[in-house]
Amino acid sequence: MHPAFSVIFLTTLIGTGQGLFLALFTGQLYSLAQLVPLQDSETFYAHGSALALAFLIAGLIASFFHLGRPERAWRSATKWRTSWLAREVIVLPAAMGLIALYGAAHYLSFTKPLFTISGVLPVDLTLLIGLAATGATFALFVCTGMIYASIRFIREWATPLTIFNFTFMGGASGVVLATLFAQIEAPEFVNLFGFWAIILTIAALVTRSISLWRNAHGTPKSTVQSAIGVRHPKIVQTATGAMGGSFNTKEFRSGSSAKRICQAKWSFMALVFFAPLALLGLALTSASPFIAWLLVALAFGTQLAGLLIERWTFFADATHPQNLYYQSM
Repeated sequence: MHPAFSVIFLTTLIGTGQGLFLALFTGQLYSLAQLVPLQDSETFYAHGSALALAFLIAGLIASFFHLGRPERAWRSATKWRTSWLAREVIVLPAAMGLIALYGAAHYLSFTKPLFTISGVLPVDLTLLIGLAATGATFALFVCTGMIYASIRFIREWATPLTIFNFTFMGGASGVVLATLFAQIEAPEFVNLFGFWAIILTIAALVTRSISLWRNAHGTPKSTVQSAIGVRHPKIVQTATGAMGGSFNTKEFRSGSSAKRICQAKWSFMALVFFAPLALLGLALTSASPFIAWLLVALAFGTQLAGLLIERWTFFADATHPQNLYYQSM
């Protein structure tokens, strides 16, 4: 498939924003459970939510470059009963709104307990909004992943692994960013976020490795023989039947060689997984706060660059069955 850079930036940026918010809310839950010191400054959550919202807005802006008629984008939401894209169009603004409310509630100090569970756990407005925003965030991961996983005739995408990969990689990049953010505004959360950044990066490494193995060893359901109804074992296409290119030959082909796609796979494996894991490990064991901050910043930048390559590979490596008719260009 042709990699659209607008969609590459959309999925990468909103994933990071979603992961960052989930890290913030997880930090709040750990504080309530007294597993980490309470965060006195409410601006930590407000500033963090604003940063997460900035990534979500940047991804939304990037998506408009993929539209032929951006002024009609709202119409895509009308097919929510059958289209995962329409559901994403609805859930994305909902998640953005809830994250904005979550940050605003913290900024305005709406932290007075509304009630207490079992006389131990105080529940305030920020916690209730955070729970709703968490549900919307995970729903957005599912919607984004299902846009591709629901396309059954593209076997590289038609697997639950697609949803897990979107969730784990977005979550990992967001939590790495949260680790970097915490080093500036809440040092007591650095070890917590760093630990979860490593866990999520490893989880993403496992699921993405499985999907790469699956795609490399899977057997296509359609062949040239089945496409044209001829069972001869040796069929070679010599022409496309047209003198020039078309929408099909441009949008459903990556235009990249198998060698280039293979190089991209090794590149993103190193940048998304191995380099960040090494840098995070060094950062969490470093005695110098500045060196630790520098290592985490490098880990985040490396991983984000790798995620852009990974998302490019995600599209370029997918094979549309119609390419059986356009093998010879």
